[in-house]
Amino acid sequence: MIALKITDKKTFMNQLLCSEIFDHFLLSEASVCKDATYTIDGHINASFYSKEEREELGLSHLDILPYSKLRPVCYQLIRGSHTPVSFKFILMLSPENMTNTLARSESSYAPNDIGGIFLNLSFQNGQITLTTGISYAIFSPDHTLDREWDELIKKFLQKHAISFEEL
Repeated sequence: MIALKITDKKTFMNQLLCSEIFDHFLLSEASVCKDATYTIDGHINASFYSKEEREELGLSHLDILPYSKLRPVCYQLIRGSHTPVSFKFILMLSPENMTNTLARSESSYAPNDIGGIFLNLSFQNGQITLTTGISYAIFSPDHTLDREWDELIKKFLQKHAISFEEL
């Protein structure tokens, strides 16, 4: 697990809310504290979509909505003349991207060994912090995947010209 401080908040927020850079993640949950606290549970409400709609939208294999579906909602919550007091987004890799990351890491883990691979974004006291995390379904002393995920996030940020410093 690593913690990174975003050094160019304006550019980062524009990329987070107005571009597709983070759209391949799933949004597990979000909260935005402004005049009130708004909470988003990213878990798909099974009764909202028909089976056909879920298949058509590419959601049939997911339990959590892609960030791309909720990004406009997040944008509407954050935009305005007042900066939020705080916010927190918990993004996670899709099952497909988790499988790809496991293969890339050459670790001993199988997809069933992992509950989720996360990127937590938080804004508080004027600072944006990103932290990485992995939820394991089993115990293992192997930390290969942790190191690979940390490096992948740094490369992802660099690729998209998102400036950061390690905390």
